[in-house]
Amino acid sequence: MQVHLHAKDISTLQGQTVVFFAKTNAQKDKPAQITEKDVNEIFEASLDDKLITGTANEAVSFREANLNNFRHVIVVGLGADAKMTHETVRQAAAALYKEIKSLKATEAFVQIDGLASSKKDLAEYTQAFVEGLNLAGYSFDELKSKPKDKKDETINVHLVSKAGKEKGIIAAFNEGTILASCTNFARRLGDMPGNLMTPTILANEAIRGAKGTGLKVTAWDKKRIEKERMGGLLGVAQGSDQEPRFIVMEYNGAAKTKKPVCFVGKGLTFDCGGVSIKPGAKMEDMKYDMMGGAGVIGTMLAIAQLKLKVNVVAYVASTENMVNGSATKPGDVHTARNGKTFEVNNTDAEGRLILADALSYASEQEPAAIIDAATLTGAMVVALGNIHTGYFTKNSPLKTKIEKAATVSGEAVWHMPFNEHHTKDMKGTYADLSNISYSGGAGSGTATAFLEQFVTEGIPWAHFDIAGTGWACGNRLNYCTAKGATGVMVRTFVEIAKQY
Repeated sequence: MQVHLHAKDISTLQGQTVVFFAKTNAQKDKPAQITEKDVNEIFEASLDDKLITGTANEAVSFREANLNNFRHVIVVGLGADAKMTHETVRQAAAALYKEIKSLKATEAFVQIDGLASSKKDLAEYTQAFVEGLNLAGYSFDELKSKPKDKKDETINVHLVSKAGKEKGIIAAFNEGTILASCTNFARRLGDMPGNLMTPTILANEAIRGAKGTGLKVTAWDKKRIEKERMGGLLGVAQGSDQEPRFIVMEYNGAAKTKKPVCFVGKGLTFDCGGVSIKPGAKMEDMKYDMMGGAGVIGTMLAIAQLKLKVNVVAYVASTENMVNGSATKPGDVHTARNGKTFEVNNTDAEGRLILADALSYASEQEPAAIIDAATLTGAMVVALGNIHTGYFTKNSPLKTKIEKAATVSGEAVWHMPFNEHHTKDMKGTYADLSNISYSGGAGSGTATAFLEQFVTEGIPWAHFDIAGTGWACGNRLNYCTAKGATGVMVRTFVEIAKQY
């Protein structure tokens, strides 16, 4: 799919399909209203008969309507005007994309002036609409064979606005395109199967994606990781024939004296659980155990392409968690980069072990803040399902930044608690720490308390557990695929970076 922006009056254009918007009426007994007055009069009977209700995500097609210079008409619902948000618009765009596919159309002209009543809202809604279209247009089918005689037709969506030449609208269009593209980059990393997305391949993909963006990307191999004393990452990697990688991404958009924001990601390219092996059911989904790392990579690409005036660094610890004769056994003790030791009492609680080294290294850089993302605990799925991403922080200013960023991005987050009780639950018997708690319950909180031991006191830090939202959210977000990766937190992390 290709999305274009035009500074024109839609009445001067002609094409295959034209798209308008409808909103529910504030008076419940009155019919919905199409935002284009002339079109509203033409479809008055359909509105009165409630064939068009204007409810959010509704998309109604009128084939062969032959309206003005267009063959087909699609009317997309936005819901109540008073309840409209960026996310409403994002999902409306996804609903439109699906209707275009259903109609088997290859071209659509969208009157985006009908999205908002003010220029400020129009710019913000244009960005959200572009995001929704491009996110909905993502599909992972590159591994499927295709008939030689079949040609994929590109869908062209033309966004038409009389204000299309204004800087704010153009900037919003470009930002929406970049954010969706980088989110989709992260989704592809997750959707690729484990045999085609090893730690080495993940590192190479990060390097490839960064070309021409101004990002500096390096990937440490096993020897360098050993030199850097990353015992957690090396301990998990022992069980795999694939070498681990530690991916370093650097972006300098501000003065050298300004402290960077640091993003840390868990890059477990496949997780069978190690010796504490997982059940076979849905184990194939464990290729998604690297979505924290994928999201961080996507975030860095977006920050660089947007040319934000901020310094940012990112670290992605990547390995597989597998079983061979050298694999870490329950009861083994390893030493993290900061010198703390931990008993590995369950090898399936491995994400925190590789993050321990990454957080230790990040702390040494004395950043303005550290934000990490990981598919860390099943307990988070129990707590919040696949609706909210749970995050933990004890830093009030950082919490404010996160909530503001999530409001702008439209990604649902929920602040979760952890305290000294969770920390006590992670004390080890034969080492400083245990990688699991035997107290029962609060699995996400105790995991966060474990991670806190590797963050230098005084550095603002937030941990995002995306176990429930990293993949398979199509039943919640219509711009996500039913089973695939979501690229969650890319948009929110970019908004956090903007605040520094």
